[in-house]
This record gives sequence, C-alpha cells and structure tokens, in this order.
Amino acid sequence: MGSMSNVEVDPVELVCAHRPGTATVLEPREVPLGGPRAMRVRRTLPQRERSLIGAWCFADHYGPNEVSATGGMDVAPHPHTGLQTASWLFSGEIEHRDSLGTHCLIRPGELNLMTGGHGIAHSEVSTRATTTLHGVQLWIALPDAHRNTARDFHHHVPEVVGPPGARLRVFLGSLAGSTSPVPTFTPLLGAEITLDEGARLALDVDPSFEHGVLQDTGSTTVGGAELRGGQLAYLAPGPARWELVNTGRGPARVLLLGGTPFTEELVMWWNFVARSHEEIAAYREEWQAGSARFGRVEGYRGRTARLPAPALPHARIRPRRNPPASDAPRP
Repeated sequence: MGSMSNVEVDPVELVCAHRPGTATVLEPREVPLGGPRAMRVRRTLPQRERSLIGAWCFADHYGPNEVSATGGMDVAPHPHTGLQTASWLFSGEIEHRDSLGTHCLIRPGELNLMTGGHGIAHSEVSTRATTTLHGVQLWIALPDAHRNTARDFHHHVPEVVGPPGARLRVFLGSLAGSTSPVPTFTPLLGAEITLDEGARLALDVDPSFEHGVLQDTGSTTVGGAELRGGQLAYLAPGPARWELVNTGRGPARVLLLGGTPFTEELVMWWNFVARSHEEIAAYREEWQAGSARFGRVEGYRGRTARLPAPALPHARIRPRRNPPASDAPRP
C-alpha cells in the first residue's frame, strides 16, 4: 500500500536539501486530486519553507470526506521511483494493487509501506463500503545507496500504548517503549497520537532527529506553538523531550513524524524522486512507453487504464531548497 499519486496538472519540481532550523508552523495548501468532483487534500510537504523532515518528503492530509459528495478515491495505476510510500487511515477503506502483485485493503490503524525503489506502479480505490474517507499519504525518500532497491511491501498493525489520557500507535521506529518491526533505509519515526481533553504527554525522543507534528483533529500545543487542523509543526534537532498538550475541547489527534536530517539533494517531480532533471525525463519517458521498469498492475477496473504523465516543464527543472534556518518563519 502506498500513497496516492501526485496528480497535480502542473506538479512542482523541487530540489530538496535539509537546512537545520528552529520550530516552524507550516500551513497546508489545498490540492485537487482531479476529476469533476475532485477530492481535495491538504499538502504540507514539500513547500518553500520546508522540503523534508528526516527522509519524509511528501505529506498529504485528507478528509473527513463524505464519499457521496466527493466520489471517493479512484487513482489509476501510476509509477514511483526512489521512494517508499506510507498510507495511514483514520476512517474508510482503500483497495490497493501494485505491480509486485500485492492486492490488499488499507484500513484505519494499519501501516502499509510500499517500496518503489527502481520502479513500481500501483492503484488505490476507496471501497463501496466506505462512507467517510479520512487519512494521510506520506512519501519517504530513499538514500542514494538504496534508491534503486527492488520493489517491496510491508503491512503492520501497531499495538496501542501510552499512559492514561493518551493513545499511541507507533508504525515506524521507536517511541514510548513501542518499536515497529518494519525496516527503514534511514532512521525514522512515525506514530499516531491521540490525547484526551486536557491531557499532557511528555515524549522522550532521539535528539538527533528533527520532528514534525501534523495536526488532524482538535488543537495541540508543542514547542510553544498551538496547532489546529491541517497545520504541521517543524521541530529542529536538539531537544531530547517534547511535550504535547491538548488545548481544545474533546480529543486531539496528531501524527508525529521524525528522522535524522536527510542531507542528500533530491529532485522531485510528479511521482518520481531522483537526483537530476535527466533522470526525471528518462523515468517519464519509460512510463509513457510502458517500460518493464514499473511492471503492470493487474485487476484495476477504474475509469482509465493508467495515469499519463504530465508534460515536463519547458525549461530545465530548477533547484528549490529549504531556506537557511535564520530565514525560516517562526510560530
């Protein structure tokens, strides 16, 4: 299971390089997923203020969307290179198929991690039983030594842990005494955290990690900044403990993402993660030509057989990097 396709008509091309910085609140931008009744998502990574958090290089947050109004999700087979995709749902159900031969369902509270590496294709369609669709799609950049690794797929159902007033599901890495068995190519952390009304939670973290806190429901204070739905707080490396405080009424839910700073430069365009404009152009040409690099997705019965790649920009893809830490906006 992976994330949905980046199906923007004019996808942003980025060269991403980590710049250590102080805590920053990032505002999401709305992106339509296409179609006359397009389901819209809130994108917080990448953007000009911050391109990566650890190796997390893409974050879309969607819902709760009523399928009767939006039409749900129907993303035809599309390619990926140089990355892993992670799907995490809060409600609803999505059918996943990929060119590795995987056919399974994405369900709430279950991690589905797909490794694209050298090349993979997949489709995602919300099931007929789904009335409300709500979740996140995340991409993880692969380091140069592993970016051409073979296709792979992992499914994991994390246990629920935490003190009274808090519930944590650690789907990647280690936190609060819980460790995910799913392997990663760089040190990473991924966890869903739910806080009861008025709850405070102190988290011991790896001080070499930078972290991001994505607010889903309610409001939460972390590092002196109050987050509301869709906002993402960037927390620079250094502290060995962060405290989350539910400052609203009712439960508050966040995703905590982290990892060691990713120092390699990346070129991202459409659904490809690469190292140069030339690689991006070659991947696009191979996808359009039906190259064996990406394989075939069997069993998809959607509106179109596969997503065509957008046209490349007329000019050479230009670098876009994180600003120096001193220029980063503060909460």
